[in-house]
Amino acid sequence: MSTPDPITEAHPERTLEAYNRILDRCLQLFQDKTADYGTAWRILRPSSLTDQIFIKANRIRTLQEKGEARVNEGIEPEFMGIINYGLMAQVQCELPEDAPLELPVEEAVAAFRSAAEATRALMLDKNHDYGEAWRDMRVSSLTDLILMKVLRVKQIEDNAGQTRVSEGVEANYMDMVNYAFFALILLEEVGEGA
Repeated sequence: MSTPDPITEAHPERTLEAYNRILDRCLQLFQDKTADYGTAWRILRPSSLTDQIFIKANRIRTLQEKGEARVNEGIEPEFMGIINYGLMAQVQCELPEDAPLELPVEEAVAAFRSAAEATRALMLDKNHDYGEAWRDMRVSSLTDLILMKVLRVKQIEDNAGQTRVSEGVEANYMDMVNYAFFALILLEEVGEGA
């Protein structure tokens, strides 16, 4: 009888623990930046947040292909940026149009947490159904999936939010965020950089 591969075997408890640990780091970064800058990010339309995610994912892909960085930041902070921008985009989509640009820190953090909780719930549901298939993927494939989702969102935004059969932008933001979590978990667990 063969032993299951410990890397690709499903470990939902380990996944949730790693996910929560990474989320805590992302939340702390969001809180710290909100304390420093306020909610200046609220001036960004969702399409601008989509472009920020694109920039980060594109840089990750470039670093994966070139194997070196001239700016002293690796791909892990970029994946964390994708998570935070994706959650901020969800917050922007949820807030009413007349919401003030400057939100109290507590309110901004609560909205960020709410988006994170909904995204984590989606991850748990999909992980159940797909059996943690992402564990058999390369980090580079997760990067490509994020870029594909960004391009889908850009197309939906260019179509004024209208779709015929596709998910809306919020579902795509959630998927991008979860792919970034998966990439960070893989990088943490197996040290894969490609």
